[in-house]
Amino acid sequence: MSSPSKWDDLLPRIASGAALAAIGLGCIWAGGFWFTTLAVVAAGVMAWELARIIVPEAGADAYLLGLVAGLSVAAARLVPDLAVVPVLMLPAVAWDLTLKRDFKTFGGVTLLIGLAAWGLAEFRMTYGMVWLFWLVGVVIATDIAGYFVGKTLGGAKFWPAISPKKTWSGIIGGWVAAALVGAVFLTFTDAGRDLIWISSVVAFVSQMGDIGESAVKRRYGVKDASNLIPGHGGLMDRFDALLGASLAMLVVALLVDVPEVRF
Repeated sequence: MSSPSKWDDLLPRIASGAALAAIGLGCIWAGGFWFTTLAVVAAGVMAWELARIIVPEAGADAYLLGLVAGLSVAAARLVPDLAVVPVLMLPAVAWDLTLKRDFKTFGGVTLLIGLAAWGLAEFRMTYGMVWLFWLVGVVIATDIAGYFVGKTLGGAKFWPAISPKKTWSGIIGGWVAAALVGAVFLTFTDAGRDLIWISSVVAFVSQMGDIGESAVKRRYGVKDASNLIPGHGGLMDRFDALLGASLAMLVVALLVDVPEVRF
């Protein structure tokens, strides 16, 4: 029997990744109801996956928590900014009333998921779709470059105790690819040259999002968040990097002026 190739997961990754990208980019383009719905559904599914990671036998409780998480993002879009965080903490409250284990892990991660989902919807409404395309481009380029550079060059592991497959070559390859995405966006936006290094920083935070999810799964002895997406596992396995990148983008938006670009 031949040994498995290191590229065996490539085709399912490409197919499912292309399908996810088509849905995501289409909803970003449409904006409004469609993009908000995508954010709400994604938050709910990731909360459901997280509940099952922490408590595999969660059953109906996991579905309930996913529903609460999604509805909390929808509700957060309707309340004043000062009330957003309390509303996004509703999944943690629901968790404390149901499964009651590892409250800090579930509460902390679902709050980050909720903030990212809410923030992306707000960002789309305020700044238009171009900067979300930039964000998705950075995350996709980082992931693709990290995969191919890491598989090809190999070398020293970045953080073997948590993510044994990630190498320094793949990590740095992701930074370079993200910087190139930033350089492309300089050609048709009013962003300054800082966008190049900001893109690399966002890439790094996206990689930390991936590693953070790996740490959670390793803690609970789980390989994939779920089996929803062929070649990728669950939605958290696919969107963990986007989660980190989204939070980084929101911080950047608080610190610098984001030029509005609309088509």
